[in-house]
Amino acid sequence: MTRVPMPAAPADPRSVHARSVLHDHDREGTTMLLHEALARCRQREAEQAAREHALARGLTAGRGWAVLARFAARRAASARRAASARSGAVPLDHGSYAAVSGLRGAL
Repeated sequence: MTRVPMPAAPADPRSVHARSVLHDHDREGTTMLLHEALARCRQREAEQAAREHALARGLTAGRGWAVLARFAARRAASARRAASARSGAVPLDHGSYAAVSGLRGAL
């Protein structure tokens, strides 16, 4: 049994053009996807930097409040010492647990 070769189909110029346009469209789509991926990556990096900045700002603010609290505690202790010196009373140690333990039931 011999095979008879099929005649080659004539080249349709429209199909060649359609393949070329499709190929260009795919290339543009890929390029656009690449730009979108880069933009998303930059957006994620910016969000991460913002989170780190907010964390650092919070830690700095906490440190600032701690400094202010220490200053206020020193100033209050100084005022207590000055008041007790004026009145002649024995100063109470407000920093000890024994001095504060009596207030636990009242609060």
